[in-house]
Amino acid sequence: MARIFAVANQKGGVGKTTTTVNLSAALAAHGQRVLLVDLDPQGNATMGSGVDKRSLPASVYHLLVGLNTLAEVRARSEAGGYDVLPSNRDLAGAEVEMVDLDNRENRLRDALRAVDDEYDFVLVDCPPSLSMLTLNGLCAAHGVIIPMQCEYYALEGLSDLVNTIKQVHAKLNRDLKIIGLLRVMFDPRSTLSQQVSAQLESHFGDKVFKAVIPRNVRLAEAPSHGLPGVVFDKAAKGSQAYLAFAAEMIERIKTI
Repeated sequence: MARIFAVANQKGGVGKTTTTVNLSAALAAHGQRVLLVDLDPQGNATMGSGVDKRSLPASVYHLLVGLNTLAEVRARSEAGGYDVLPSNRDLAGAEVEMVDLDNRENRLRDALRAVDDEYDFVLVDCPPSLSMLTLNGLCAAHGVIIPMQCEYYALEGLSDLVNTIKQVHAKLNRDLKIIGLLRVMFDPRSTLSQQVSAQLESHFGDKVFKAVIPRNVRLAEAPSHGLPGVVFDKAAKGSQAYLAFAAEMIERIKTI
């Protein structure tokens, strides 16, 4: 049975896509069968996986509105060693079209049931807003991974996201829970980063992952080469941190 995790944060620019792509590649490097679902119309996770969003025969948009099956949409990240449900600008139109569809918030969940026994992990890269696309990701997931920077505004946004997850859990998906908070773009030299990190550990306890992703230039360079950072430069500190995070995730799901 595949474990489905939404990588979500309503604040933009916090490393959701970087985390989804690199965790997918890191889990694959640990021998796991992984499917990445790109639910962001920008298609950055698609491009970062080495899949050209401009020449897709079909995308996750076609899957959500019922025009294509999952098998017809699925692509392969040869470099990363995982499968991708790719995205492009077409997905922006899905918001409007899905309003009139039956069971609109569960379109992704229903589609993923067809491949439940083919993967160990399904990671969903959600857009930075509470949209119908994000709602589909949350309704399909068993849990949420929240990447966040250790800064004041990130704490403000976190409370909103936690409330959203509670509402989805209560009304739409009783399986949904917060799996953990991942500290990303971490600068150990910053006093504020250290203080916010300590606050997170104090308030959320073991919900805060032990792995910490440092601010790393090699991770930022990797997408321009169409490669996950853990493939582009495996020895980089950021890549090593994501590999450690993948190992922690594999252990954590044994207790879920």
